[in-house]
Amino acid sequence: MAPKPITSPVPDAWYPTLSVFMLAIGLVVTASFFIYEATSSRRTRSLTKELITGAVASVFLGFGSLFLLLASGVYV
Repeated sequence: MAPKPITSPVPDAWYPTLSVFMLAIGLVVTASFFIYEATSSRRTRSLTKELITGAVASVFLGFGSLFLLLASGVYV
């Protein structure tokens, strides 16, 4: 029995679209994080909100960068 080739769970044609949407969402969440930091005082800041916002932005920017690399032909 021959082994199956490894294939992507996401079709190759979706890479550019996924990269644009994920990077856009990541940049919007990053912008909201910076606005939150600039407009709130030290007493009203919430560490939980900061960590969650930072984690969400990081995930979207990370996957967006991955799909951008895949769409441009750099297979990582």
